[in-house]
Amino acid sequence: MSFAIQTSTILEAIGVGGFLLYVLNYGMLTLRYINGHSITYFALNLLAASAVLIGLTVSFNLASAMIQVFWVIMSTIGMALHMRRTGHGENGPLF
Repeated sequence: MSFAIQTSTILEAIGVGGFLLYVLNYGMLTLRYINGHSITYFALNLLAASAVLIGLTVSFNLASAMIQVFWVIMSTIGMALHMRRTGHGENGPLF
């Protein structure tokens, strides 16, 4: 029984970590620490959405899961396009 409680707590913490990554990413974008076309922006969105999806395994919500899947797909597309346009990220903005 305690193993299940510990596992769910860890999964919820990962989900909260995803929320924090979203806030950090948006804050850095707003304050212009990162560029909205950078690989960092897309990577943080991908990590945040993935972490929130992991957190949703404890308490599933279809609408939230759909939003997170959308962000995973769009972030992956954004990273692929960025690497394609900049020659695998060599010349494009990292931040």
